[in-house]
Amino acid sequence: MDTQSNYQQQQPKDNRILVYSLLGGALLISWGYMFFSNRNAEKTEQQLTSQNLEVTSELTEVKDLYNEASFRLDSLMGVNEALTQSSNQEIVQLKAEISKILSNKNAAEAELARARKMIKELNGKIAGLAEEVEQLKGENQALSSENSMIKQQKEEVESDLARTKSEKADVEKELESTKDVAATMRASNIQIFAINEKSGGKEKETTSAKRADKFRINFNLDENRIAQAGKKEIYVVLYDPAGKVIYNAPADAFQRRDGSNQLYTSKVLVDYDPAKKVPVSIDWKNDRDFSEGNYRIEIYHNGFKIGDQVRTMKKGGLFS
Repeated sequence: MDTQSNYQQQQPKDNRILVYSLLGGALLISWGYMFFSNRNAEKTEQQLTSQNLEVTSELTEVKDLYNEASFRLDSLMGVNEALTQSSNQEIVQLKAEISKILSNKNAAEAELARARKMIKELNGKIAGLAEEVEQLKGENQALSSENSMIKQQKEEVESDLARTKSEKADVEKELESTKDVAATMRASNIQIFAINEKSGGKEKETTSAKRADKFRINFNLDENRIAQAGKKEIYVVLYDPAGKVIYNAPADAFQRRDGSNQLYTSKVLVDYDPAKKVPVSIDWKNDRDFSEGNYRIEIYHNGFKIGDQVRTMKKGGLFS
């Protein structure tokens, strides 16, 4: 009886131990689960971090490739602006698509792979442009060399043309001068008469210096087929017996062919016909008394002396 009572009193105590044991086991299992769960979570987090780092690294690498390609492209564009319009449009489109992907910080691997592919395509086009630039450089050098040669030839032609024009001008000037010289008159049959004027308008030739009142100078202008018809200026220069030119005013001068100025005594305009001899008569009246001695006249046209003659005046007596 006592033994049974003792057994009944001890049985509840054994159940608590079992419960505690079960609770402890459950707690251990829970801790183990939490431990392993945390380990898996940490491992997953590490994997995600590693993946993010790989994606970030991939993005950075792709950006570097793109920047390098862009730098090469900008250099080519700066060297030559004559690149084909079609190539420019394709490149602009590629760059826009690549930039759109690279501007996304959360770009997926597939997008980055596509960006890599497009960068490779871009580099191919850039290589093609580089070849085009080199070809254009070669063509430009050839054109530059050709232009230099053409410029040199042009300068030589212009120099030859200028020299030819100068020579032509000289020839024309010489021809005009020759024609001008050839058109100069020639005076012939030159005669000088000393005239004594009497009352009533009568005239008498004299050799006496004392009685002479004027000189009458007669000559012919010979035919000259080269000369033009029309008015011709004829100058008469009269030298007194002392060899001095007799003139009315210091301004009475013309230019000789050698460039020097020549005083003249009288000037006359002659209506010239180149097909025949034209007679000319000039009267020159002395304001002072004539002197005995030789009076010499020179006739000028076109700056040239075309004839001369001498008239001797005598002292004369009472009835001379």
